[in-house]
Amino acid sequence: MHPLRRLSLILLLTLSQASAGSPGEAAQIRKELTLANEAWELKLKVAPSEEAQRELWKQRPNLGDSARRMWGCLKPSLAEDWTIDPAAWLIRLAPRVVETKPDGTTAPAMTEAVTIIRKSIEERHLLSPKLAPMCLALVASADPQALALLEKIESKNPDPKIQGIAALGQAILLRNLGDEGDVIRKRLTLLRKAIINSATEEIDGTSVASLAEDELYIIRYLTKGREAPELEGVDSANRPIKLSDYKGKVVVLLFWASNMPEAERTLEFCSSLEQKFAGKPFALVGVNADPVATLRTMQTRETGRITWPNFSDPGGQVARQFRVGERPLVYVLDAERKIHFFGAPGSFVELTASAILTEKKAPPSAPPTVAPGK
Repeated sequence: MHPLRRLSLILLLTLSQASAGSPGEAAQIRKELTLANEAWELKLKVAPSEEAQRELWKQRPNLGDSARRMWGCLKPSLAEDWTIDPAAWLIRLAPRVVETKPDGTTAPAMTEAVTIIRKSIEERHLLSPKLAPMCLALVASADPQALALLEKIESKNPDPKIQGIAALGQAILLRNLGDEGDVIRKRLTLLRKAIINSATEEIDGTSVASLAEDELYIIRYLTKGREAPELEGVDSANRPIKLSDYKGKVVVLLFWASNMPEAERTLEFCSSLEQKFAGKPFALVGVNADPVATLRTMQTRETGRITWPNFSDPGGQVARQFRVGERPLVYVLDAERKIHFFGAPGSFVELTASAILTEKKAPPSAPPTVAPGK
């Protein structure tokens, strides 16, 4: 081979290797974001004033930077099985990374990355024994094809434990299809397989058995028509607050955090609900997972962002009673605290609340008129 051609080939190989990521680089990206979040939260807790808290809030770590760095690390190497675990991390992070369009609306920024990762799993890693974290990451991905991929993993992966975790992921995603009998039966079948095959397996420190028990609890206690559990806690001023304080009102119960996907749109939606149902027996009640100082800042007169009551729940104890995973999550409750809807914020929340209020106000039908002498 001509020396010049050989040198060119070596240079190309070197550049290719340099552009590819590595397990060490992926681990470093994750570590840096974790440390940055911990440092930011600590500064927020010890900020000397609300003004300082507001300034710090503008300086919170940029999830988009970390997500894009991770994608740059993984994309050239998706054929390698070491990428599965950090790709699962990226998929979990992706729904919280949004971009602002010129018209002021926001949209997910990592949709293409999530799609490419899903296709790579399907085409290259469907039989991998390392798919456990990916199965549950798909649940959080907001990818409409996630359920189909989990079905393929369950049916084709040779490891019974991976099959069980994929079954668990399907059971969780099927919540979104409602509470019809056939859906509930399918979820129960999938949960049974998850428990039999994978009960002792752990994902992010939580056993499959525990996750499956949570889903069984949801089916038993948190489906439509059930009376929602009582909640007791404190607000951002450490004042006692209970869900039963709002008995007699239609309640939209919002589980949220300021760094959740579509946070701005959710808060705008909540403001519109308050305006629409003002003067009616209606209450919007939040369960907020931010540090108490952050929630307090968002509720100050200066910001005026959050005007409705909130449970302050940075440790997740209140949300635990509703087995909340990904936020935002909304429950619509009637005046007797019975569940009429649960799911993402949107038009169904407004329509359900409006229907309950209309039904509540409707007068009883007048008895039929009977002509004299009849």
